[in-house]
Amino acid sequence: MDPEQLWSRAERPRRGRPPAHSRAEITDAAVALADAEGLGAVTMRAVAARIGAGTMSLYSYVPNKETLLELMIDQVSGGHRLPAEPSGDWRADLRQFAHEQRAIMRRHPWLSAALSARQTFGPNALAALEYALAALAPIGLEASARLETFSLLTGFVASHVSYELAQERAVEAGGRSSGELLDAQDRYLRSIAAEGRYPHLAQALAVPSHDSAPDAVFDRLLGRMLNGLTAAV
Repeated sequence: MDPEQLWSRAERPRRGRPPAHSRAEITDAAVALADAEGLGAVTMRAVAARIGAGTMSLYSYVPNKETLLELMIDQVSGGHRLPAEPSGDWRADLRQFAHEQRAIMRRHPWLSAALSARQTFGPNALAALEYALAALAPIGLEASARLETFSLLTGFVASHVSYELAQERAVEAGGRSSGELLDAQDRYLRSIAAEGRYPHLAQALAVPSHDSAPDAVFDRLLGRMLNGLTAAV
């Protein structure tokens, strides 16, 4: 993967007839396919069929599937809905940024897993990174520490979304509602805690439960994450 080749050089116009397709069209088709059927369904053959092209002709626009994945990640990274500049309230700005990341990853369920294979930052991802680094500036962290903090924050969001989606798939496969499963889990844990072998668990269960709505859980954990990231400053 050559980032300069991928991002810094525009698609070269070919001699003769105008090209029948474009990288943008191919990327759109690949994203739509991944959204509908999962990342495993994205093959050069399947994407070519989706846009009505021959499989081999696709390679003249995108050299391989790895490059296509980079294009897909950057395309959906453009979905952040953020103000032009951070407000200066770093905690509020990072909360908003993390919630935007989560929304994008939930709209594109393949993204949280795909990020671990990303090799480079495209223009949309760089714009999001620049915003996050600017949001972190008021904390007083060194520039390199801000990069690490961005990576930790994104990793937290990706991990949490992966867990959310896995739980939702499990609930769907089991044919029970999430509320029914939570109630069953609560009854089981309370019965175990009552035996006296797990005093710390019993103490935790004795405290009134927090709001278990997915948005509330994410925001609560995010707050703890931000506290931990900046505790040393």
